[in-house]
Amino acid sequence: MTAFAAPRARRRPAPGQSRGSTLIVYFIALVLIAVILAPVVYLITGGLRTNAELTTDPAGLPASANWSNYLDVLGSGVFWGQVVNSAIAAIATTVVVVALGLMAAFALARYRFRGRGAIYALFTAGLMFPMTVAITPLYILVRDLGLTNGLAGVVVPQIAFALPVTIVILVPFLAAIPNELQEAAAIDGAGRLQFFWRMVIPLAVPGVITVGILAFIASWNSYMLPLFILNDPASFTLPLGTQAFSSQYSVDTARVLAFTSLSMIPALIFFSVFERRIVGGLTGAVKG
Repeated sequence: MTAFAAPRARRRPAPGQSRGSTLIVYFIALVLIAVILAPVVYLITGGLRTNAELTTDPAGLPASANWSNYLDVLGSGVFWGQVVNSAIAAIATTVVVVALGLMAAFALARYRFRGRGAIYALFTAGLMFPMTVAITPLYILVRDLGLTNGLAGVVVPQIAFALPVTIVILVPFLAAIPNELQEAAAIDGAGRLQFFWRMVIPLAVPGVITVGILAFIASWNSYMLPLFILNDPASFTLPLGTQAFSSQYSVDTARVLAFTSLSMIPALIFFSVFERRIVGGLTGAVKG
């Protein structure tokens, strides 16, 4: 008889190896976090210093907290006007993008019709079309429509460029809704619109929140489009206003750092609060 060789036991990794790899991962993560947070910390602490301190020791810490720079920025109507303009543009963009994207994704995910694949492919191709490529013809189009020097000229293009990613994220969410729910709703006498309002929207809330947050942050941080469209300082958004403020007060470095710090705080807070919503929504989209 031929003796069968006993299967070899799998070699377990030594405890030191797994622990060492974990320490390396944590070290790399800490280095990346430090690299990302270093400019933010420099901006915030630089706003608490005087121009003399920045000239003497640019990378040093403030000897004593000088809040006058922040108070001057917060006390100016220019800063709050730009915050309002950014908020109006971001909210308008988010509301329209979510509404249009949800309706388009519902049709693409739940119904079969001629040209469905081509339409979805067109939206997917929009992800590879950056605004920098289209900025010149886009400006000419906005100018011909008479929307220059107003927030409408910023909001409309932002909606167009935010729709592709919105639809690509929402389609898997809506496609994952069981067909049995739609059939049961039809048996109960619910039409397509009733099914959309009563069933689809509540079930797609994680995806809706995700695309809404992404659209809001992209609009809030938009710089190139307002730079081409807006000429009146009264209509400047916050990123464009920050650039204009740094040019106007280029000598007052401490105040420029304070203005820049305050301008990025809303986006940081918004992103930090809804970070888990974004990750959860994107995870659901991938699973769908």
